[in-house]
Amino acid sequence: MELNYPVFTEDMKKTHTILIPNMAPVQFRILAAAMEHKGYKVELLGNCGSQVSELGLKYVHNDTCYPALLVIGQFLDALNSGRYDLDHTALIITQTGGGCRASNYIFLLRKALEKAGYGQIPVLSLNFSGLEKGNSLPMDLTFMRMALAAIYYGDLLVTLKAQTAPYETHPGDALALQEKWLDDICGWVREGRGFSQHEMKTAMPQIAAEFAAIPVHRVPKVKVGVVGEIYVKYSPLGNNDLEEFLATQDCEVNLPGLMGFVQYCAYNPGETARLYGGSFLEKHVSDLILGYIGTMEKVIIKALKDNGYHAPLPFSELTKLTEGLISKGDKMGEGWLLTAEMAELIRAGYENIICAQPFGCLPNHICGKGMINKLRELYPEANITPIDYDPSATRVNQENRIKLMLAVGRERLAERTAPAPAEERTAAERKTAAPAKAARAAVL
Repeated sequence: MELNYPVFTEDMKKTHTILIPNMAPVQFRILAAAMEHKGYKVELLGNCGSQVSELGLKYVHNDTCYPALLVIGQFLDALNSGRYDLDHTALIITQTGGGCRASNYIFLLRKALEKAGYGQIPVLSLNFSGLEKGNSLPMDLTFMRMALAAIYYGDLLVTLKAQTAPYETHPGDALALQEKWLDDICGWVREGRGFSQHEMKTAMPQIAAEFAAIPVHRVPKVKVGVVGEIYVKYSPLGNNDLEEFLATQDCEVNLPGLMGFVQYCAYNPGETARLYGGSFLEKHVSDLILGYIGTMEKVIIKALKDNGYHAPLPFSELTKLTEGLISKGDKMGEGWLLTAEMAELIRAGYENIICAQPFGCLPNHICGKGMINKLRELYPEANITPIDYDPSATRVNQENRIKLMLAVGRERLAERTAPAPAEERTAAERKTAAPAKAARAAVL
């Protein structure tokens, strides 16, 4: 059966505005600038609220994956707003090409557009898998380098703000600096600069140093890691502003970078060939891609460490954390990466973990929720709470469950930071004083 849907043509670059769903606000803002450099007119959507999920429910079956429901609802809400010329508007959506239902969102979106009366609006695919030939965003080498730079710059800014804002003496400094650097980086990218390895090696240490110069008062706080399905993990619309809520609870949040998922996607084809058979090229092409990405990974890790921030493990080390936990052949959705990220967070001191997942997301229920008991066996300090996100799940219920997890985290933090009992301190002081007394006697 021949599918009949509008196709985005080269001529439309001059006439159409492309709407982008807002999954990772910081990274996608820079990615939008990269598209502008390539001659596209784009707008990153920021519309949220209950009407988004309600529209999604109206035009998508309620058993459909929650992220698909939200993305489609956000598009339809924007188109209903009256802000756009509907004959000169297009949409773009990502496709991973994996076994997750996310690869099929584009077909659900087209069906919803037709049903809502917007059948004339073309939908572009952003993918690295060769899907939607003739109707996907062209991926030349320059744009791919820009896209990688957008993710790495975004990951760095998210990490620096997350580790600075909870301790700043003047609230708002970290957010203001993040906005300042976002404006600068987006300006560079629009002008076709700032994304080479040399330029990033120069800029990243400077960015980290400016965050490190923000006045802070570092006191012990509950440290929380956030993992889960990629959309719900990063999108404020998908997780009910989870990061903002955790900030109100006086926590430091660690949100593993989006580049980890890109590296995971690059790693998996080679692992598939090694596990199930394949050509020499299939087995080693992943190594070439990861080698290129890894050069910038080293720059970010060094910039963070040199300025006193916690840096994530290199991806090559992250893969080793699956040993004894989960097979790397498990790669549907976030797959083994989800489990490995939890192990890394626990080992780094972010043992209080929220596993954010759409209700009914099979990969996350296996690799996230299903691995909690095993992780607790290996890491008894792990304090992991799975949180389901769904149209029927109330925000109050989600936040109450998170507060229970945080209460445990605060108790453990209090135990670790409490002063020792008087008798223990006295014994310790005697033990410390004895060598000093002997030294003085020897001098005399």
